[in-house]
Amino acid sequence: MTGRMAGKVALITGGGSGIGRAAAQQFAREGAKVAVLDLRAQAATETADIINSAGGTAIAVTANVAVASEVEAAVAEVVSRLGAVTALYNNAGVDSAGNVEVTEERDWDRCFDVNAKGTYLMSKAVIPHMRAAGGGSIVNQGSVAAMVAVPNFAAYCAAKGAVVALTRSMAIDCAPMGIRVNAICPGTVFTPLMEPMLRARGDGDLEAGLAKTVAKYPIGRLGAPEDIAAVALFLSSEEACFLTGSTVAADGGMTAQ
Repeated sequence: MTGRMAGKVALITGGGSGIGRAAAQQFAREGAKVAVLDLRAQAATETADIINSAGGTAIAVTANVAVASEVEAAVAEVVSRLGAVTALYNNAGVDSAGNVEVTEERDWDRCFDVNAKGTYLMSKAVIPHMRAAGGGSIVNQGSVAAMVAVPNFAAYCAAKGAVVALTRSMAIDCAPMGIRVNAICPGTVFTPLMEPMLRARGDGDLEAGLAKTVAKYPIGRLGAPEDIAAVALFLSSEEACFLTGSTVAADGGMTAQ
């Protein structure tokens, strides 16, 4: 531990599992007070308990990032209990399979509500506190699906593309406030969110889908939650003080081909 996040208050959405849980643990190990936000109260509490039992400081907060009133209440609770948020990681997300012809409108809306609107609502709620604290960092979760075409993932590609575009816009608007805004575009990370895509790619066979997917990555493996969490930690730290408006492809070389 180097204390890269000492004195920081970090709010991580989707922190109850996968990349979010890994990020919450890494941020805490580097000295941040961590607010673990998740739609599932038990999952958020489990992550917070892991951090607290290891000597860190964490609280669990429950909210649907797509609902403004819940977001506002959650951020107010975090500020009341931990202080002004100076690092926000908009990690919460959902998947949606299907091309434009077969994607149901409700699936399209859910994908945009959580991935794009959720990023907007969380940032909107946090920025005033971050500005008052003298600045901070926002990291938005994009995807390689925002950079290259992924067959039969129309809504997901579109929503993550919106997140990347929003990141650039926010970076310009927030720079005078001392707030940096960057995006991570992960390749495939083996989390529960990715299992439907992997099964679909393998015609229902998870192992077959996994093998086909790994073949796309020059590094020879899929990402681990800890890989992406490490990038979020770097972007949130002072080591990345000259980075804003950047999109980091953490994808094992997939988009370099």
